[in-house]
Amino acid sequence: MTPRQFPLAIHYVRQIAEQIADCGGDVAQWLALSGLTRAQIADPAFELSFERFRQLVRDGLDTTREPALGLLVGDRLTASAHGMLGYAAMNSGTLRQAIDLVQRYLPVRTSLVTVRLAASGRSMRVLFEEVEPLGELRVVVLEAVILTIKNMIETVCLGTSPVEGIAFPFPAPAHADLARALFKADLAYGTSWAGFAIPLDLIDTPLRMADPAAFEDARQICQRELDKLTRQMSLAARLRRLLLDRQGGYPTLTVVARLFNMTPRTLHRRLVAEGTSFREVLDDVRHTLAMEHLKSSHLSIDEIAYTLGYGELANFRRAFKRWEGLAPSDFRRQARRD
Repeated sequence: MTPRQFPLAIHYVRQIAEQIADCGGDVAQWLALSGLTRAQIADPAFELSFERFRQLVRDGLDTTREPALGLLVGDRLTASAHGMLGYAAMNSGTLRQAIDLVQRYLPVRTSLVTVRLAASGRSMRVLFEEVEPLGELRVVVLEAVILTIKNMIETVCLGTSPVEGIAFPFPAPAHADLARALFKADLAYGTSWAGFAIPLDLIDTPLRMADPAAFEDARQICQRELDKLTRQMSLAARLRRLLLDRQGGYPTLTVVARLFNMTPRTLHRRLVAEGTSFREVLDDVRHTLAMEHLKSSHLSIDEIAYTLGYGELANFRRAFKRWEGLAPSDFRRQARRD
């Protein structure tokens, strides 16, 4: 497989580097473990693969021996650290406009998570959802992203916090007390969602920093960047994202071709030109999700097979043995021992 396309503002990697230095780590040595240099991460045009980013985070945790690395990085990311997205947010007319902006244009800064809004009683939940399973990066990434966006919202509100509470879909970590101190809000762990809630009666309140002209100028720049990113994304990457979004009800090649406004033959030919095929991308998505479900979910193996679109459990077992060389049940037992 070729390295997975992974839009991520390199500025965030520099922030991780600065935090590692603050923790007493050797940044040059940390970068060298992933085959990188300071000059590369200083280049605004430098692009990381997801695999290399994963290695950087792993090595960062090992180098600093700081399990709260994500929190510390998230806390240092001010609204201005998010470039034009942060500038547009600071000029928003209402909280709803600011959050809608983040929801639409966060992919310009990172493709690790997406943002979705959902009404819940008298609150609006701001949900952060993994584009694909983050695995061992989950705690680090969700803590960093949710904290920095929560801090951005407070900046938009001139320091006052409209956030009612923070939710994380993993058990309370050893550094939960530090998390509470940095979030300055009630935290709930082991929830079914990740994000925070804002009272509905505040969501459309006019903001004092609003500047409609500056907001629109910044929004248009964000839109141009999003359009450019979409054009540059390979067809295989677009297909992968679509399949991850539709997990459990995977569309056929014919349906995907229609969604991408091309014929099935053209879709097949372009995927072959990129060195892959519809079947290979779907197989890789199922492989990724199967391992994550077996490691972290409480679904039975039958339920996982159904979720991944296998009509017969035996077909899932054969596929998994091809991927990992052992049965799903053996993989789950081994993962739980580790």
